Amino acid sequence: MSLSLALRSYEYWLAQYRRVWRGSVVTSVVNPVFYLSAIGVGLGTLVNRAHSTPGGVTYLAFVAPGVLAATAMQVGTTEATWPVLGSIKWTRSYYAMLASPLGIPEIVVGHQLWMATRVISSSAVYLGIIAAFGGIRSWLAMLALPACSLIGFAFSAPLAAYAATRDSDAAFVPIMRFAIVPMFLFSGTFFPVSRLHVPLRQIAYATPLYHGVALCRELTLGTITAPLAVVHVAFLLVLGIAGLVVAHFTYRWRLSK
Repeated sequence: MSLSLALRSYEYWLAQYRRVWRGSVVTSVVNPVFYLSAIGVGLGTLVNRAHSTPGGVTYLAFVAPGVLAATAMQVGTTEATWPVLGSIKWTRSYYAMLASPLGIPEIVVGHQLWMATRVISSSAVYLGIIAAFGGIRSWLAMLALPACSLIGFAFSAPLAAYAATRDSDAAFVPIMRFAIVPMFLFSGTFFPVSRLHVPLRQIAYATPLYHGVALCRELTLGTITAPLAVVHVAFLLVLGIAGLVVAHFTYRWRLSK
């Protein structure tokens, strides 16, 4: 695999994004403001009066890093589904890349680098808005950006491998409905996983978003410990690497048909 050629693939996605960046910038700024205003401030006012959050922090400081991690998941998921299938079936840009000196590894890695760029840029905006709302409690919050890139990678690589095998975007609807949305709601984003019943709690612990939320929350609150951090990072990294390896096979299988 040639890194210089992978960067050529990355340049394609960057050039394409230059045409549509204005629309995504608006949503990247408006969505976090709405979320944090409605949930962190609005609902948080009621939660702070009626209950205490773990660690005694405000509900805004508790929920903001959870939504940050969920944003990384959502961006990684979106970038790894429709764009991958579209590059095979509709725009056929992957085939155009194969007609150049680029090979399958360069196509896969270049696109994954672009997905990571989208995750980091969106997360950086979100993190800045969280800081503006007063939801940061530690300088370790700077490490939340690398954490978000790892969360995005844990979703984008396996889903890109899956998307390369599909013939219709209808295959993505069950994933969104039965995996992404339930994880968003029940993996610790809005309330501690310990509040769930034991069977559901064990399922939540096994989801990548739980590890992402826990990692981001511990960083922004400054409560992180080395053993737990290693577990969270290892879980996300293994999932991402496994997806990247599988993606090389599924891309090669699909693009050689």
